[in-house]
Amino acid sequence: MTLRVGNFSGFYGDRFDAPREMLTGGEVDVLTGDYLAELTMLILARDRLKDPTAGYARTFLRQLEETLGLAHERGVRIVTNAGGLNPAGLADAVRALADRLGIPVRVAHVEGDDLTARHPGSLAAHAYLGGFGIAECLRAGADVVVTGRVTDAALVTGPAAAHFGWAPTDHDRLAGAVVAGHVLECGTQATGGNYAFFGERDPRDLRRPGFPLAEIHADGGSVVTKHPGTGGFVDVGTVTAQLLYETAGARYAGPDVTARLDTVRLTQDGPDRVRIEGVRGEAPPPTLKVGRNRLGGFRNEVVFVLTGLDIEAKADLVREQMGDALAASPPADVRWELARTDRADAGTEETASALLRLVVRDPRQEAVGRVLSGAAVELALASYPGFHVLAPPGKGSPYGVFEDVYVPRGDVRHMAVLHDGRRVTVREPADTAVPDGVPEPALPEPLPPGPTRRAPLGLLAGARSGDKGGNANVGVWVRSEEAWRWLAHELTVERLREMVPEAAGLPVTRHVLPHLRALNFLVEGILGEGVAAQARFDPQAKALGEWLRSRHLDIPEALL
Repeated sequence: MTLRVGNFSGFYGDRFDAPREMLTGGEVDVLTGDYLAELTMLILARDRLKDPTAGYARTFLRQLEETLGLAHERGVRIVTNAGGLNPAGLADAVRALADRLGIPVRVAHVEGDDLTARHPGSLAAHAYLGGFGIAECLRAGADVVVTGRVTDAALVTGPAAAHFGWAPTDHDRLAGAVVAGHVLECGTQATGGNYAFFGERDPRDLRRPGFPLAEIHADGGSVVTKHPGTGGFVDVGTVTAQLLYETAGARYAGPDVTARLDTVRLTQDGPDRVRIEGVRGEAPPPTLKVGRNRLGGFRNEVVFVLTGLDIEAKADLVREQMGDALAASPPADVRWELARTDRADAGTEETASALLRLVVRDPRQEAVGRVLSGAAVELALASYPGFHVLAPPGKGSPYGVFEDVYVPRGDVRHMAVLHDGRRVTVREPADTAVPDGVPEPALPEPLPPGPTRRAPLGLLAGARSGDKGGNANVGVWVRSEEAWRWLAHELTVERLREMVPEAAGLPVTRHVLPHLRALNFLVEGILGEGVAAQARFDPQAKALGEWLRSRHLDIPEALL
């Protein structure tokens, strides 16, 4: 008995026609859509400030208008966290849409995650719920289930638990579904999107990757695949990359179960088919994560264009001039970044230019508004030769800060609101356990000494990176045992700090995952106060792994 669970959205803004593609491209039992991220919750919270009836992903309704009838005809159930901050509101909107279209569907929703009232000063504070509220709704006959803030993997654990009758104590089965859910959650990242070794493929494979699906079995094992004839590809590499995305250690803790990523085994099961098996699970933690978004203050920026000769001297001059102008009322946080995008003897003015970026932040809008814009504009005829900016700074805009805190599970009332209006409280698991770290596994034997060549790490290793609040993870993997014997000993915490100077003064933890031939690094604090604060050039660390792959080190010639 197999449950085929597909994905049609990896974020709020993903491919609009994906639901239709998934419904018409092949067999599927449940379609899941993931719309929520830390930044998305802040965006929805600001929407709700303007309109109390808002707070959900309106795109989902437009997608459903085109596909609800098709899903009903084919008996496909839809599960989505597009409810955001207002799952009840979205559920009502789906019912109204179904009535208008004349389609008899049963709509349920999950609530209880909203803890904003308990966290004064927060725009939104939401607990990450598990999948058993979804399971209650599906067991009662719902065709569409809308949730708020659940874990991304819960969109898969819920349908699997409902279909197979799993209990909260079925830790291994639930852990297998969590791993499958983590692979599916970001959509086409599992089918070749954003893949480190994309250059090895025919470009025609990558123009429009198909969305992934998982064939889940009663024992929790699964096969990740995609519909026949769709673009992209599924192989051990694409699945490994997604498994490493936004994770940390061997224990991957969630509200349903703690999955042991160090037990995951991947095998190629045919073209575009990767089997996931051997996953072990443990009791979930006694607490639930709560994501808090609050107003951090106001920010503004100006980018000075420095062209031609004497780039460093031009940058020094404008830094001093702006510092003098802001001295009377300096913003609380002032950051300069010089990006040397210029080239010598360049053939175009643009490629002869560097960018000097000034970002200021302060709790007071007036400290980053006219004070900054006036100071920058007044330099137009009194600074370095060739002075101009990409755009004049505005009045300053609010920015958000993401924080995560943990609360006892009993403080959260996880509620399934069934399609007939009945409200069912989801019981907490009877057994929980604090997810301690695991001993580092034995490393493989190092390669024997031999000649080396200075070359980019990316010639040998793939990487995938992402954000968790102010922290970033970088997962690095290789595709052969020989390469693993080298990587496991070469890419230490100290070597990573050398290759990524931003991490030099930050806490960095290395996690070893031998079955995946992978190392996963957690770099704490590199993203400041989170993506909405935009503390660095790449505020979500999406390309941090690619930067690491571009850095040079001594690689054994036998591996190149």
